[in-house]
Amino acid sequence: MSKLEQAKIPFGVLPNTMDVWAVDYMPVQVSENKFVRFTYKPDYLISTKKWSRTISDVDSICEAIGIKTVKSEIILDGGNISRWNDKVLMTTKIFTENNTIPELKLIEQLKNLFEVNDIFFVPVEKGDWLGHVDGMARFISQDTVLINDFSNEDQKDYIDFLGALHNSGLKWKTFPFNPYGNEDFDDAAGLYLNYLELENHLVLPIFGKETDKDAIEKSKEIFPDKQIITVKSNEPAKHTGIINCLTWNIKK
Repeated sequence: MSKLEQAKIPFGVLPNTMDVWAVDYMPVQVSENKFVRFTYKPDYLISTKKWSRTISDVDSICEAIGIKTVKSEIILDGGNISRWNDKVLMTTKIFTENNTIPELKLIEQLKNLFEVNDIFFVPVEKGDWLGHVDGMARFISQDTVLINDFSNEDQKDYIDFLGALHNSGLKWKTFPFNPYGNEDFDDAAGLYLNYLELENHLVLPIFGKETDKDAIEKSKEIFPDKQIITVKSNEPAKHTGIINCLTWNIKK
């Protein structure tokens, strides 16, 4: 928080929360005064009573901060949304969690809620039980997304992913990616793509790895008009989430 204060970035603390992953359960801002509250009932939480208890009462939070929402029964985590103007990108997890709704009907409902013309889908990354897109691809322009540099990975696992981007008419640039040497698969240290993008700043996670410098330099290249703020993020990364996961960013 001290770095936000130093950069004079306004922020607050959400009340009545049950866990820290704010981007997933808080409503999606579609326009200045329209907030869509999707249903936060992810399969990875409702599978046990223990984790079900960590689901926050979003209506209570929004009431406390004076936000009125449009409510949707569609199950969707905020971490599975990457948006640029009239386009949205998400993983196919949206279909598995809403399998009672025909796919074409679901897509039309999503377009209406987001007020967009196009929604693109990429397959869930192998072994990713979250199924979020914010660790896979982030829009950086109307037709370009930023993706992880998976040159050290088995390329067969990414053919479908790149094919989906290509078929959507999207181009891509790569961003440093270094999960190697982590204690387990769920440790997200080295996932620099989970940054927080603000109007004039980019809050970039760093991890004390050699690739931190590469991520900083690449950020300056891709976001030349933004001030880069680095935040050591190893602790939340141990729990599979980083800066974008921890924050709810809205325009006022």
